[in-house]
Amino acid sequence: MSTDFSYINKSYGVNACVGRRVIVDGESGIIVGTNNAYLEVNFDHLKASDVSYCHPTWRVEYLEMGKVRKLTPGQKRYQEYLDADTCCTFAEWLGVDKKSKERREWAKKWGAV
Repeated sequence: MSTDFSYINKSYGVNACVGRRVIVDGESGIIVGTNNAYLEVNFDHLKASDVSYCHPTWRVEYLEMGKVRKLTPGQKRYQEYLDADTCCTFAEWLGVDKKSKERREWAKKWGAV
């Protein structure tokens, strides 16, 4: 996720920025970032972690500034996992997979913790 809107604003003549309320094809939401030349919009009816990629001029109405909803701690951890660009599963990344659990139980049993 990027927050540099200079290309979008210059190329399309819009005033996009994080926190700007928008209506896209009749759905209201808030801009939370950019992805290449697309807006990342969190629509009001979705979870705070869900974003949709929208073209800056396709049926977009730019409104006043709003407030970006905060992610829950679990959503933050999952976003960190996605940003880490790792090849393991989310459970492995968290350390709650079967192997990690067995390692922790072994360490606890033998006093290694």
